[in-house]
Amino acid sequence: MPTAPAPYKVIANDFTAKIKSGELKPGDKLPSTSQIADMYKVSVNTAYRAMSLLHDRDLIIGQPGRGTFVAGEPER
Repeated sequence: MPTAPAPYKVIANDFTAKIKSGELKPGDKLPSTSQIADMYKVSVNTAYRAMSLLHDRDLIIGQPGRGTFVAGEPER
């Protein structure tokens, strides 16, 4: 019997799909970790782990003091 994927993977896969579909474009700012936790009704640690996975996949970049953004060059 298959088990449900871990919540952080569900969140990371959701954001991955939005990035790949173009719903989220390079340069778009993502919600904060606490906002993501509220959106998905998970702990901040779970949201942080999801964002870490997206970073490992090279889909997002963090800019200290500014936030987290979709990786890639924004369209001009």
